[in-house]
Amino acid sequence: MSVVIYHNPDCGTSRKVVQLAKEAGADPVVIEYRKTGWTRAQLLGLFAAADLTPRDALRVKNSPAEEMGLTAPDISDDALLDAMVAHPILVNRPIVCTPRGVRLCRPADSVIPLLPDAPKG
Repeated sequence: MSVVIYHNPDCGTSRKVVQLAKEAGADPVVIEYRKTGWTRAQLLGLFAAADLTPRDALRVKNSPAEEMGLTAPDISDDALLDAMVAHPILVNRPIVCTPRGVRLCRPADSVIPLLPDAPKG
């Protein structure tokens, strides 16, 4: 089963999701999105598949979102997407894609229904 994890190695939740995927027998493709960045089309596709809005996926904790004014209720989805493309850290993580679905996996255990087997750890 194909498992793709948009990962931030500095995030404990993200590291736990990668570990759970491996314990479930997956060999995940791990994409460090802070290095690769995002495209607008990529974010729109991921958010649609995960049933998220850009505001749902906005990382506020430990990100510059507040100081950039992105938490104001009148900020448009387009403005959020532009900011996320320019500053990849603004996207909450990890986002996991498998044939069973796409999900923002917070908390880490929310990845389990997407995996091929239950983690053995």
